[in-house]
Amino acid sequence: MARVVIGLSGGVDSSVAAHLLLEEGHEVIGLFMRNWHDESVTIHDECPWIEDSNDAMLVAEKLGIPFQVIDLSEEYKERIVDYMFAEYKAGRTPNPDVLCNREIKFDVFLEKAMALGADFVATGHYCRRDQEMVNGKPVYRLLSGLDANKDQSYFLCQLSQKQLSKALFPIGHLQKSEVRRIATELDLVTADKKDSQGLCFIGKVRLPDFLQQQLAPKKGAVIEIPVDAQIPKDYSRLPEENAWSEKAAPFRFSEEQGMVKGQHNGAHYFTIGQRKGLGIGGTPEPLFVIGTDTQSNLIFTGQGESHPALRKEALFVAQEDVHWLRTDKKLAPGESATYQARIRYRQPLFAVELHATEHGLYVVFEKAQKAVTPGQFVAWYDGEELIGSGVIQF
Repeated sequence: MARVVIGLSGGVDSSVAAHLLLEEGHEVIGLFMRNWHDESVTIHDECPWIEDSNDAMLVAEKLGIPFQVIDLSEEYKERIVDYMFAEYKAGRTPNPDVLCNREIKFDVFLEKAMALGADFVATGHYCRRDQEMVNGKPVYRLLSGLDANKDQSYFLCQLSQKQLSKALFPIGHLQKSEVRRIATELDLVTADKKDSQGLCFIGKVRLPDFLQQQLAPKKGAVIEIPVDAQIPKDYSRLPEENAWSEKAAPFRFSEEQGMVKGQHNGAHYFTIGQRKGLGIGGTPEPLFVIGTDTQSNLIFTGQGESHPALRKEALFVAQEDVHWLRTDKKLAPGESATYQARIRYRQPLFAVELHATEHGLYVVFEKAQKAVTPGQFVAWYDGEELIGSGVIQF
């Protein structure tokens, strides 16, 4: 029997995870993380933290496990929120959920759990962990959840071997419908509760309101780039010249390539591939954001999902942003490997080739992918096992 501290979020997944741990004979302690105090940007009826913490407490009482609320808001602001502001200001689109798992749930929270004498921490993520021996040493593997519609391994793509060694994912082998059924049979208050949305442990926020706390609105032009425009690539940003960098090179947009279609309130509020929020109609096909320039405060758009500037053949991850969960499979400069990858949550895996150089990692797609977004994470898999990940530079 192990002592396991579980992050009870007030949702059905962590509730059932706690029950399954008890069934396995573990000593279970429930902790609710309060990571946010500023409710001025939170849409209250979407994810009110007070209701969530109360639901978590009721679940703990029902299961007969100790429970407490811990305040991690200071760490969350420093490690997640400040990072988000900096990334948006620089014209990149961060993924706070990936960072929250790496920096909060499996770092700060893990430390709190260890202080309580825990052997493991557990969450309600739909993924699995197992172990194999490599050269006589244990290696931990992060596997996809068996419910393909709920697999959350992507959100854990930045975990380390050390973090994974202390992690348990009790519901990773279940379908969501089974989790609901178990919660209903146990008469848990969370059985029929909707899944939370929005930022990790903050809830659904009005992102422009959230960003305006530090990034002031600033009017700028929305420029439409015609489908048949000749859009050059920005080779000045490449760390080296090779066949892969040619494919990964970002597009270089300018006002002269298109026409002004309207105004926006700040280029840092928009992301590549975005369709909603432009407030511009009257085009035969919907406008999509194909590029942003936060220095000049310009947004570049194109009509339709098939616009050539919305698709890329490869991406680049700088050396300092390359992360190998399976450190034994790390590529040295000059080495290559074939894997599958995704660049966003719930995206079907697609075939890629990884090419390592001294400057970083090139991920070359078998088929061109749309909306490759700087600041987001690319994660690569060997079948159901997540091998590594990195922050997309371009």
